Formats: sequence, structure tokens, C-alpha cells
Amino acid sequence: RTIGLKKRDEYTREREDLERAQAAGPPKATSPKAKDGAKKKKKAKGAAGAALSFELEEEEDDAADDVPIPKIQKVKKNPSVDTGFLPDRERDEAEQKKREQLKAEWEAEQARIKSEEIDVTYSYWDGAGHRFTTRVTKGTTIGGFLNNVRGQVKQLRNASVDQLMFIKEDIILPQNISFYDLIINKARGKSGPLFAFDVHEDVRLTGDARVEKDETHAGKVVEKRWYDHNKEKFPASRWEVYDPAKTFESYSIHGGETYGIGVHSQLL
Repeated sequence: RTIGLKKRDEYTREREDLERAQAAGPPKATSPKAKDGAKKKKKAKGAAGAALSFELEEEEDDAADDVPIPKIQKVKKNPSVDTGFLPDRERDEAEQKKREQLKAEWEAEQARIKSEEIDVTYSYWDGAGHRFTTRVTKGTTIGGFLNNVRGQVKQLRNASVDQLMFIKEDIILPQNISFYDLIINKARGKSGPLFAFDVHEDVRLTGDARVEKDETHAGKVVEKRWYDHNKEKFPASRWEVYDPAKTFESYSIHGGETYGIGVHSQLL
């Protein structure tokens, strides 16, 4: 420590420090037992700290368990508020079931009506009238009716249904339409209603010209070849094909005059 050049005061200070250190003796070494004791004390302190931390956590958990959990109240509907516009599965299913029930009832009622029988008076027309009556159901088509006519009228037994025509109130009726269709639609012809099939000798209107009495003429069954030869002559010249969109405001049996009270004519 004194080797080398030093100032006097530095040398003196270092010498004094060395002498004091020699006088105090060598430093005491720490014994193994002391070291183990210190380690154990440190471990015990750590274990105590961990135990204390665990106890604090348990106390916090117990305290949390003691806190009451608030009950969630169910939201109720206000009966004074209209909620009909909101989706409702049960209501929709009930409405669908009701619609299906009403549809089934309506279809059953229509089937019952179609099965009802009616008497249809008609005239086989070859320039003169030959009157017959046949019974069919309301659901029978005009084609089915003409097939019955072939069995009744001797002159038509060799004719096919496609060679025949049915004219009612000066309207040529298509073969695929049924009596049921004419009845439920309250169809009207030029000289009378198409939905009534009993026969009167005239058509009379009172009050509103669109309201008809239960008065009608016998329909005509003719062969197409007869019509082709006579369609320029009366009465075939008045016949026209059925158009469900066409409305007849008044009835007539000749040219332009309206048939009503005070007019006496017949149309077979």
C-alpha cells in the first residue's frame, strides 16, 4: 500500500488506516450454523407471509360470498300497449291454423254445392225447337252436359261432343265452364241470366236493370255445321262467345230493343 510515490499526507492517512485495521483484528467469519439460522428465519418469514396472504384471500372470498346477489326481475308487458305489430310465433301459428281450417271448410262447402243436382231445360235447335230436360250436378261442365244430350236426342247420337254447341241467352258457352261457375258468378247473357235453368217465356226487369228476376229461356243445343250455315240469320246472328269480363246492363231479344214490360215476344 506504501509502494510508489505518494504525498506525505496521503501516506500518513493510509498508514493510520492500516494500523487501526491491525489493531481491530481479522474480521469474524460467519459460522455455517448462523447461515442456516438466517436461511430458516427467512423461509419462516416467507411461509408466514404466504399463509397470511392465503388467509386474506379466504377472508376476501368469504366476504364475497356474504354479499347478497340481487334478483333479476322479469320484464312484464304493459297491457295498455298495443303489441300486435310485434312478431309472435304462437299467434302466427294459431292464425295459420285458423286460415287452413277456414279454407278446408270453404272447400268442403263448395264440393257440397257442386254435388247438388239441377234440371236443365234445353232445346235441340235445327231451325225449330225440340225441347228436352236433363238432370246434372252443378259441377258438371258444358261438355259433360252435351254428352248427356247426345244420349237423349236421337238426331245427335252419331255426333261427337266437339261437334255440338250450347247457346244460353244468346251466349255461346265454352265446354270447359261448369254450371257451378255460372251460378256463383251470377253470369248474365244478352237476353237473360245464365245462372238459372228453369224456363219462362219472357224476361221482365223492374227497377234496377242489373237486378233480374228468376226468369230465363231454354238454352239451345245446335250442331256446329248448322251454325256455320246460318250464323248470318236470326237468331244465330245475335249469338256471341261468352266473355266473363263483359257486362250486359239490360236484356234484349231482338236487334237493339230492350225486352221488358209491355213487350211480348218469345225466344225458344
